[in-house]
Amino acid sequence: MADRPYIVVTNDDGVQAPGILALATAMRQLGEVIVVAPSINQSASGHKKTLFTDVPVSEVTLADGSPAYSVGGSPADCIAFAALGLLPWPPAIVVSGVNRGSNLGQDITYSGTVTAALEAAIHGVKAVAVSYANRDANAVEDYAEATRVATEVVKRTLEKELPPLTILNVNVPPCDRVRGIRLTRQGVRIYKDELAKDGNLYRIVGPEPTGNYEEEGTDVWALHNNYASLTPIHLDMTAHRFLADLAAWDITV
Repeated sequence: MADRPYIVVTNDDGVQAPGILALATAMRQLGEVIVVAPSINQSASGHKKTLFTDVPVSEVTLADGSPAYSVGGSPADCIAFAALGLLPWPPAIVVSGVNRGSNLGQDITYSGTVTAALEAAIHGVKAVAVSYANRDANAVEDYAEATRVATEVVKRTLEKELPPLTILNVNVPPCDRVRGIRLTRQGVRIYKDELAKDGNLYRIVGPEPTGNYEEEGTDVWALHNNYASLTPIHLDMTAHRFLADLAAWDITV
């Protein structure tokens, strides 16, 4: 791994998902790749980190015959375990995805794809999260455009530096060829979740989220207009502009 960048690839759809195989294959053009991913689908797991509980880890083989590590925990667990000794550390970069479905706006707080990348940033490693806005992508070849975009972003990220605790979030629209890539900010998602009940069993269901498609410059707008979005995200969630207003509340104890 001394001559080529060492790249860790992970996801939240599970180690045998077609998106991670497509991504790992693409990343091998750029460096030496090790795959570590959840053993089962962990979509919408958020930044879950398993503490003081045994988590099984095994070596598995992907559909192309390449090896991978399967972790019986969350996407963040995969990266935390890697950083704490499961894998050689640090890699040059962690790339998470390709997720089946977009991660826009508030989605990032739910997304295991994004939070795996954020876990890498916590451990001082550059990271990129990649999502493809097509939930019907079920074969490796379906991810060709997403991995093409991802390769270009990762290639440049390997050459550059990211600020501390910052990752890049990439979303690719469901088209044969994107119109280009736009630097974006988080947009606003509109969720239409419903609660389904069967006896004492409950399930969250509902249609795909929509969003404010008119606000140019957001990730939601970009995908709606067939651009790939590139959004820098950082772990400082302080509402800085609200601090002065909050001070005026004059809360004392």
